[in-house]
Amino acid sequence: MTDSDDWAVRTEAQVLDEALKLAPAMGWTWPMTYAAGRAAGLSRPETELLLPRGPADLAALLSRRLDAEALARLEAVDPAGLKIRQKIRTAVEARLEAAAVHEPAVRRWAGWCALPLNLPLAMRLLWESADVLWRWAGDVATDENHYSKRAILSGILCGALAIRLAGGHADAMTFVDGRIDNVMTYEKWKAKLRPSDLLHEIAGALGRMRYG
Repeated sequence: MTDSDDWAVRTEAQVLDEALKLAPAMGWTWPMTYAAGRAAGLSRPETELLLPRGPADLAALLSRRLDAEALARLEAVDPAGLKIRQKIRTAVEARLEAAAVHEPAVRRWAGWCALPLNLPLAMRLLWESADVLWRWAGDVATDENHYSKRAILSGILCGALAIRLAGGHADAMTFVDGRIDNVMTYEKWKAKLRPSDLLHEIAGALGRMRYG
């Protein structure tokens, strides 16, 4: 990593730290981005250079930080000793609780992600999160199973986060347990999965996060 890359990574983290403080009151917006940059010691042009897409770049940084924080929570867990049901439940719970630490900012982030123009990015970030968790669980599939598993887990993550924000941990885990029951075997997942169903489920969950 070059000095320039190292500076960018450190400064992005600093700006995100400030954004998490400001977003509950200011929303996931360009004004919030500029304010977070200013709090991190950046001028407006420097903020735009570091985060050319503003709130979209911060949204991606937050999602990836939550993925990293979920993995940190999972460090003490050996997935090899768990059944698939337990792996999914444990991984999703770790990701939900990572988000809960920053709940006020995550609420505004989720509302921003639910805007129609931002759905493509939201879908990509969900896919990334699902991939991170499946890799933790030891998944090494490279055929169509790779994509189907991540598509299914993306839907579970999104729905569970919506319920976690609205009703709390217990309600979210009840939802997760029910979804795992519904898709316990991979053949059932594959037979029931349609891209349009997944998009509808995720869009609905994002809408619940935005409008309650």
